[in-house]
Amino acid sequence: MPVVNRIADFSSDMATWRRHLHSIPELAFDCHETAAFVADRLRGFGVDELHEGIATTGIVAIINGQGDGQTIGLRADMDALPIPEDTGVEYASKHPGKMHACGHDGHTTMLLGAARYLAETRNFCGRVALIFQPAEEEGGGAGVMVEEGIMDRFDIAQVYALHNAPGLPEGAFHTTPGAIMAAVDTFHVYIQGVGGHGAMPHETRDPVMAACGIAQALQTIVSRNHHALDDLVVSVTQIHTGTVNNVVPDTAYINGTVRTFDPAVQQMVIERMEQIVQGQAASYGVEARLDYEVDYPATINDAESTRFASDVAREISGPEQVVDNMTRNMGAEDFSYMLQARPGAYLFLGQGKGAGLHHPKYNFNDEIAPVGASFLARIVEKAQPLG
Repeated sequence: MPVVNRIADFSSDMATWRRHLHSIPELAFDCHETAAFVADRLRGFGVDELHEGIATTGIVAIINGQGDGQTIGLRADMDALPIPEDTGVEYASKHPGKMHACGHDGHTTMLLGAARYLAETRNFCGRVALIFQPAEEEGGGAGVMVEEGIMDRFDIAQVYALHNAPGLPEGAFHTTPGAIMAAVDTFHVYIQGVGGHGAMPHETRDPVMAACGIAQALQTIVSRNHHALDDLVVSVTQIHTGTVNNVVPDTAYINGTVRTFDPAVQQMVIERMEQIVQGQAASYGVEARLDYEVDYPATINDAESTRFASDVAREISGPEQVVDNMTRNMGAEDFSYMLQARPGAYLFLGQGKGAGLHHPKYNFNDEIAPVGASFLARIVEKAQPLG
């Protein structure tokens, strides 16, 4: 079965919704204008329940099917990124320094499309819970919605989500059972030395050299402290120190990210990082403090849910367009919190050629919105068919 005919009928409406959302990007939990637009559309579709203000601006809408059954959760993220837009499109961001550079405008549109169809047809048993979530990029909005009780409050039994994927063929679906995306942590190293004149470094305790030593030594965690077949990334992404060419500063700051799948590897990294920071600080005669922030957990797909979702994807796009054993990647996703709470699956939907995610020239491909909406709708209809 290809794209659902009724969804194809209103694909131009979906493009209009998406381009409006693209023009009003909002960050983190402050998705007030976006949430208001979503809520207005949902009321117009005739959803049975509309619950607003979850995790500040999150929404859960309920559509009842015909007859008894479970509640299937479908999730879309709504937030944007603090990136100046450089697409040149007529519907570009009206909010300077913010843009939908990850396609969450498209994710929201696909779920709205599925909502409109499901509210019209109700060709399923049980219920569907439409989850519109803020703060995926920063803040862990999915985790906050789970903490605020949406899984129990709405009796959600399974949960599914899509993410667009530039570079994959248009309309293709990629996923895998088990781990699909990594856990993400953030580290901060604060170095306190003794500054002085650049011409008299012997009178200082130089935090610049200490920062360089620590940054280099942290890379040995990957190369020397973990098994080569275990996925691990340790990336130093910022070093800030100094002001002018002839002054040794007092302080330095190091920041970076860690990506893991195995909690034991994660714990090893935390322990080794503390040892390296303290050992290097002592060798340079400075003081240093490590702040290590454990953030989103690994995104782990339920095997049976992934098989089911892959079968639905094949109906929509054809067997040749579905890869159900993709190589896991080192990106991260806060949908992981929802998958910790309930079985489900996360899939990537190819959007063809174009700028990559988080790039100022990125733009969601409106042609794939009916594909994603059809997939989400058919997940509900196939999971809980009438009769």
